[in-house]
Amino acid sequence: MLLHALPDLAAWTAYFRDAEVPVLPGTARAIEALHSIEDEVDAHTIAQMVSGDPLMTLKLLVHIGKVRPQRFEGSAETVTAALVFLGISPFFRAFAQPLTTEDLLWDQPEARAGLESVLRRTYRAATFSLGFAVHRMDTDAPVLHAAALLHDFVELLLWCHAPALALEIQRRQRENPALRSAAAQRDVLNVPLADVEQALMRAWRLPEILIRVTDDRHADQPQVRNVALAIRLARHTQDDWDNAAIPDDITEIAELLNLSEAAAYNKVVELDS
Repeated sequence: MLLHALPDLAAWTAYFRDAEVPVLPGTARAIEALHSIEDEVDAHTIAQMVSGDPLMTLKLLVHIGKVRPQRFEGSAETVTAALVFLGISPFFRAFAQPLTTEDLLWDQPEARAGLESVLRRTYRAATFSLGFAVHRMDTDAPVLHAAALLHDFVELLLWCHAPALALEIQRRQRENPALRSAAAQRDVLNVPLADVEQALMRAWRLPEILIRVTDDRHADQPQVRNVALAIRLARHTQDDWDNAAIPDDITEIAELLNLSEAAAYNKVVELDS
């Protein structure tokens, strides 16, 4: 476990680049079960299991980035495409008996609770992102779902590999609700996690579209707004629907989806249910 903050972006990128990405315990059990009937499963079956775990999704895409030839044209932009590229037997060889979050955090209930909180937010953001993309008839809807699912992967990794630092960020924000996440992260870690995320995605050779739609510097593009608004709404409604920022979120979502604000509100409530 990392107990003290690293000095800069380069150090954080190197640390997480080389750290093992754990998976959820249920994912490890599912991999074992599917492996026992390997001849009966296909890429779609495995993709359903992988897509339910943002850490396993990340682990698969990182692996593809490592084994894909440097001169290979294109990239596997979805979990299913990654599995088709890799193959069923190589998948089970690569991910047999993976490290799990329970292995790392078995004796740290506060860290497990923090991780689960981020996971719940992530699942809701992915649902919103997919719903917005389908409404917009975006042909990249599966990619935008994956982008929202992966958006907070560095925060998940922080809870797994440096829980004391993640808890310190959480403590500061609870004591000062007006403290923005990026500011708290910079104070505790010397760098905002968004910067680490972008650096890691490039170091791991993740699909370019995933890198682009999670980069706030492209916030004027509809696909980036799709993902960003889904993440914002999930964050602002994490505890309840009384957050003062929600009306502004609904206004922007209405604009993105070409709906009235009332219709946009009904849309997100329907997606959340």
